[in-house]
Amino acid sequence: MRGTRGDAGGGGGMTPVLKLARPYLGQLVGAGLLAAATEVAGVALMATATWLLMTAAGQPPLNALTVAIVSVRALAIGRGVLRYTERLTGHDAVLRILTDVRARVFATLAGQRTAARSGDSLSRVVSDVDAVQDLLLRVLVPGAAAATVGVLAVGGAALISPAAATALVVGLLGAGVALPAAATASTRHIAARVAPLRGTLANDAVDLTHGAADLAAYGATGAALRAARERADELARLERRLATAGWAVDAAGVLVSGATAAAVAVVALRAGVDGVLVGVLAVGTLAAVETCLALVAAARQWTGLRTPLARVSALLTPPPPVAAQPVDLADITVRYRADGPPALDGVRVDLPAGRRLAVVGPSGAGKSTLLAALAEWGGSPREVGGLLAEAHVFHATVRENLLLGRPDATDDDLASAAAAAGLLDWVREQPDTWDTVVGEDGGQLSGGQRQRLALARAVLLDPAVLLLDEPTEGLDPAAADEVLAGVLAAARGAVVLVTHRLRGLAGLDEIIVLDGGRVVSRGTHAELVETPGWYRDQWLAQEAAERGYVAARP
Repeated sequence: MRGTRGDAGGGGGMTPVLKLARPYLGQLVGAGLLAAATEVAGVALMATATWLLMTAAGQPPLNALTVAIVSVRALAIGRGVLRYTERLTGHDAVLRILTDVRARVFATLAGQRTAARSGDSLSRVVSDVDAVQDLLLRVLVPGAAAATVGVLAVGGAALISPAAATALVVGLLGAGVALPAAATASTRHIAARVAPLRGTLANDAVDLTHGAADLAAYGATGAALRAARERADELARLERRLATAGWAVDAAGVLVSGATAAAVAVVALRAGVDGVLVGVLAVGTLAAVETCLALVAAARQWTGLRTPLARVSALLTPPPPVAAQPVDLADITVRYRADGPPALDGVRVDLPAGRRLAVVGPSGAGKSTLLAALAEWGGSPREVGGLLAEAHVFHATVRENLLLGRPDATDDDLASAAAAAGLLDWVREQPDTWDTVVGEDGGQLSGGQRQRLALARAVLLDPAVLLLDEPTEGLDPAAADEVLAGVLAAARGAVVLVTHRLRGLAGLDEIIVLDGGRVVSRGTHAELVETPGWYRDQWLAQEAAERGYVAARP
């Protein structure tokens, strides 16, 4: 009865991203054409301005220069307009693509039951997704523009001197092929280590920030800081190596550009080309080679982007389809043996529709493990799901937090779930009611309100089997009794409740007592309180403690 979930593979880096880019393909192609037109205008501007200056030195009639003067002005203005339009078009398309990619990545991370809300997850949502922007704007668009300029520059040089065009081809191949290959070879292995290391450093930042009090209490702050500093030093060392390799390739690019211009000029002079056109060829060559050197930066970017893109691709690639297995949710029986989930041995759970089951026991008994195993067993959160340990509250409105698992719920559904969790009165007191923003991780709420919000979200989900892990934690005894009763009354399917608090369990169908991953006793509340053992002892101790708490209240 247990389904198998496939892990998304890394797969072909760019392929999933390019699939999401298809709706914006027209804009991206337009941006590429505009980028090519911008670079062509730049090369033409340099060549025309050179011809104008060298020809004007011979003091010809002014009308002989009129066309060149107008062309220089038109090309200078047109280049700026084209660049602005290209950036506007390209960035508009890329930002729309990034929105889709980030939403898909977040949805995948949110849907992974075992995925930690870690610094590495944050790195994937932010830094790695930004690699998609660099792929499109700094690799594909400049590459297409450089290739277009190279072809047109060679064609223009061939009209003046085929021999000079041959020299230009050699220079362009060096600048557009050899140097990018060298840049890739010199940075590939280093760049592959940078992205994961940044994710590790993000984890370090989360641990050092949120775990500062515990680290200080156990005297481990120094060791944690030293480990984080070592990783930061390693990242800095790798980035210095990348910078050094980049400097060497850039210096080689300057040499290739100058050598190509000199070779073109020499070849053109030997071929008997007019001196003015030799100057035009030399300056045009400098501009064309400089444009093709953009491929070096594109190759360097691509090398650094391969690992982040693979990490993003793993979250965009859907898992392989799994054949659906029919499950009768009206009568579920799950048996865990020694080869089942860790810490569970011989545990049997029967969940006919409407059954109310509690799982109790000492710390480390396997309660949360059993609940997590049930959650993993479920085909989807609408079948088996609910409030698990450390439920996250998003920096969004109350409505958006509640609708997470059931986007089609109405306001009446929201009100019913909030009432069951004891949250409705608080919501109605807020000026923005359902649109009240709760802050990062529910920071604008008290601990009890935060717990009620997470609990209301679980009730609204309305799964066939509702899982509840310590649903009344942080609430005072009276409120805890009221909330638990409201949730049990609102749940239409079966309920599995993990709790350390034994009060309020009298009306449940069955209570399972775990210890060491095994069932040590099971029965109704009335049966267990009459039987000597852990449950009876805990019940008496908790009853005495809560009576003392009530008596001490003013």
